[in-house]
Amino acid sequence: MMFTAPAATNAAAATGPALSMDVSVARHAISPDIYGLNGGDPAFSAEIGQSVARWGGNAATRYNFKNHTYNTGSDWYFENIVADDQHSVEGVVKSNLDRGIKPVVTVPLIGWVAKDSPASHPFACGFPATRFPQQDGFDQWDPNCGNGQLNQQKLTGVPTDTSIPQDASFDGEMVSHLVSQFGTAAQGGVPIYELDNEPVLWSSTHRDVHPEAVSDDELGNKGTAAAAAIKAADPSAAVLGPSGWGYCEWVASGVDGCGPGADSAAHGGLNLSQWYLKNMKDYSDAHGRRYLDYFDQHYYPQISGDKDPASDALRLRSTRSLWDPTYVDESWIGPSGVNAPPLQFIRTMKSWVAQYNPGTKTAITEYNWGALDDINGALAEADVLGIFGREGLDLATLWGEPKPTDPAAYAFRMYRDYDGAGSRFGDVSVSSSSADQGQLAVYAAQRSADKAVTVMVVNKTGGDLTSPLSVAGFDNAGTAQRFTYSPGNLGAIVRGGDLQVSNGHVDATYPANSITLLVLPAAGCSASLHVNGDWNTGHVATVTVTNDRRTAVTGWRVSWTWPGDQQVTNSWNTSLTQNGATVVAKDAGWNGSIGAGGSTTFGIQATGPAASPTLTCTPT
Repeated sequence: MMFTAPAATNAAAATGPALSMDVSVARHAISPDIYGLNGGDPAFSAEIGQSVARWGGNAATRYNFKNHTYNTGSDWYFENIVADDQHSVEGVVKSNLDRGIKPVVTVPLIGWVAKDSPASHPFACGFPATRFPQQDGFDQWDPNCGNGQLNQQKLTGVPTDTSIPQDASFDGEMVSHLVSQFGTAAQGGVPIYELDNEPVLWSSTHRDVHPEAVSDDELGNKGTAAAAAIKAADPSAAVLGPSGWGYCEWVASGVDGCGPGADSAAHGGLNLSQWYLKNMKDYSDAHGRRYLDYFDQHYYPQISGDKDPASDALRLRSTRSLWDPTYVDESWIGPSGVNAPPLQFIRTMKSWVAQYNPGTKTAITEYNWGALDDINGALAEADVLGIFGREGLDLATLWGEPKPTDPAAYAFRMYRDYDGAGSRFGDVSVSSSSADQGQLAVYAAQRSADKAVTVMVVNKTGGDLTSPLSVAGFDNAGTAQRFTYSPGNLGAIVRGGDLQVSNGHVDATYPANSITLLVLPAAGCSASLHVNGDWNTGHVATVTVTNDRRTAVTGWRVSWTWPGDQQVTNSWNTSLTQNGATVVAKDAGWNGSIGAGGSTTFGIQATGPAASPTLTCTPT
């Protein structure tokens, strides 16, 4: 998955926009849960260290955990299907927990769940031919099941053909059932429960049982009741909702449609998201505990899935709708149609949370920019993952997961396994900027484990670009590792030649339509051992400690492991301990401060023949 290639230069590369980053500014943690999937290949999930997976979608809306049966809704002729063990909620939860992945489990709110049904054709279905012999279409595999339309007009189904009534008590039973099998969230069981799926679309996706438009009050009342039942069954579990399908459900109930209307006016003029957050907070305040932990909305850019040049260009521009206050959506959302202001989707979610339900986390449990099997889709996915981290999103799960060999899978690998050895993009976001984010998008983070800085650069143009990167607030040892995914090799991430970092600047050429990761290890100190005398049964040596930083260090620690049974019997200019074959030497206090580029020494006398162990030096 990762190849090494010699350093290459491109004399024809154009001058690209200047890039900059500052490690000391805009620091905040990047949630590992933004790299989630709704499903996908288990080996790929393990490779990228996937931390969260969602069990949801339209099929979860009427899932009955008591008989393992769900209804396909309008996705496939409103048919009741009995899930096999692997695809039952218990099977999915167990698979995820066994692999160290946190499952997000959807509970039904619609008021109906699937009744007992045959495990094979003919299935129970919402619009059977025995009741509606004339319909516009029937399932070729099950001709008794129709699409619920006649002359393109929707028929009115009979809910009890497929389903039985349920209320919030069913959700509490479902959570209790999962707790009995896997423990509470605090004990390592299901950590997050989702309040159904895209509820404002029920009148379309599940119209055989819910043909009515969803109102603010229906969604609010069912949501608070279900949240209370979940928390009663597992007080340590988190609740996520309302998981709307997109822009219209973001701002309006089903009664209002896709903009302000009577329902909004009756609820203080607030849009659906604002009122939902406020209603959950009011309920929480009245009952003395939080009932909504994640504010979740789905986001699909309203663009075609085509891969022609115009569609590719729009796909790469449209990622700006997640954050950019100057970007007006180039779709029916605006400037024509709804004529919405700039979406700034994540930033708007956060501003609504801050105003109406402070402390709630933000999530996008369905998104997909398309073309995952193409380098253009990989560029968009890499851009989106960078935006998620920079903007502080708490959880995201991609719907329609890439195959492990798809280019978009490499976008995930660039953040989660860029070297084939599990190395990852940093977990602390830091300030980064590009003079033209539309040409070179840049995201930077520091890794807590080793303090290295990682810089992701996405070249969205069709030409090679050479750009300078200025690095502030960080002392690098002098080189940057380089990893690139590009059309030059769509089957691997290529390790290029290291780049020189000089006076806080590094120049690099970013190939056309590529994703490049620069890894800048933190500068520290180095140590070397010189043998002064060796008489086979013992030896004397001097260790030189050098400060590799451009600023002074105030302390140092040198460690090594002897290859044999050598034992330090005496030391000077250091505080030294030995445990088995491992030696740790620290500064003596008075010699801890070493100026930029300076050095100091300490000495040892040891039994056994002289050796050349590998020394590790760390500033303290």
